[in-house]
Amino acid sequence: MEKELAIKKAIIPIAGLGTRFLPLSLAVSKEFFPLVDKPIIQYIIEEVKKSGITEIVFVVSSRQKMIFNYLQKYPELEEVLVKRKKDKILKELKDFEELFEGITFSFVVQKLPLGDGHALLQTSKLIGNEAVAVSFGDDVIDSPEPALLQLMNIFNTTNAPVVALKSLPRNVIPAYGNVSVEKIANHLYKIKKITEKPEPSQIHSDLVIVGKYVLTPEVFEYLKKAKPSEKGEVILGEVFDKMLADGKTIYGYELKGEWLECGDKLKWLKSFLYLALRDERFGKELKEYVKTVR
Repeated sequence: MEKELAIKKAIIPIAGLGTRFLPLSLAVSKEFFPLVDKPIIQYIIEEVKKSGITEIVFVVSSRQKMIFNYLQKYPELEEVLVKRKKDKILKELKDFEELFEGITFSFVVQKLPLGDGHALLQTSKLIGNEAVAVSFGDDVIDSPEPALLQLMNIFNTTNAPVVALKSLPRNVIPAYGNVSVEKIANHLYKIKKITEKPEPSQIHSDLVIVGKYVLTPEVFEYLKKAKPSEKGEVILGEVFDKMLADGKTIYGYELKGEWLECGDKLKWLKSFLYLALRDERFGKELKEYVKTVR
């Protein structure tokens, strides 16, 4: 039996242009849009840390600056808060800084937006010959058990790539990557085929791909050999489909928890409301306020 591969690293690709959020994304990178009082990227980092991962590799664009500012400390701000006796705010800042303790950060640049597979490929030297978790910034899972940890637990028994899945109504599936599957156990499937943005006649199941994965070194070997699409992009889903055609095994796991999508304006606003209305600090008053809105 092969030795289990411990997952110590996660890739967080944040090099996208954010065109669906124009004009706001001209001023603010989309991963810094708020969900209640935290940016999306903080939920992703928290998920990584709660999953026991200690190294994060960010894929950034050449214009991405906000992430560097967000991850550094500001001792001068702490001094001001101390002088002004803003103890509550100071505690919030300290709690925020503690989030990054025990994690190391690395950065690679994707110079051009040439697909999600191309973005992942930029990390290959830093990842080396290891299995790695991946979490894209468009998807937050509200769950007691972190989404990446759910996938990692499956990987620990399979040593094969694991793709996050969720069930959706049939009428919206053409906007997603759809999978044909063979059910193995509760929530667990073997993926047989992946169809990106299928026509209604091509829909194989009610399961679609969420932007969270566990990837093995073999996936990166396929990425290196992948031919770009007609748009010049290397697409991870197409690489998976090539692996499946070659007889490789890829598992899909239907995540437990609420899928909060942030890929376009309406989905982001719905996710904001979901978390805001359930927030113990703001939820009660917000629910009362919503009742007054006509």
